[in-house]
Amino acid sequence: MDWGEFLRVAHVLGACVLIGTGSGIAFFMLMAHRTSDPSFVAQTASVVVVADMLFTATAAIAQPITGYLLMQHLGWSVSDGWLALSLALYVFIGLFWLPVVWIQTKMRDEARISVQQHIALTPRYNRLYRIWFACGVPAFSAIVVLLWLMVTRPHIAF
Repeated sequence: MDWGEFLRVAHVLGACVLIGTGSGIAFFMLMAHRTSDPSFVAQTASVVVVADMLFTATAAIAQPITGYLLMQHLGWSVSDGWLALSLALYVFIGLFWLPVVWIQTKMRDEARISVQQHIALTPRYNRLYRIWFACGVPAFSAIVVLLWLMVTRPHIAF
């Protein structure tokens, strides 16, 4: 495997980790939330926070590095329309992901409080969940478009 092939594999693998972990986390949080069981939500959110920091954060840091190196290796320019749009979408996704990490931590903490106090999930938890969900919709949509751009590399003029 030459350097270019290695970079492509690393970049695609990072994209798979981002979308796979992101969609998996969303699924598990959604399913836990649907139970309304504070203990189950607290346990699920605890694992989700770790998974987000371990997998998503690592891939999120690696993606721009492998992308830049791949761009340099292949002679692409950041002024190429599809690439510029990809970078803008990556920043857009990050602007939603960063608050989501914080929100997941707060959701976990709220669920733990509910468990300790033997009460239902709090209104604060439910408000955080709605914000978390609302952040996920544009971020997930944008990552699908971003993956499409990476695969098709359409001609886009600005």
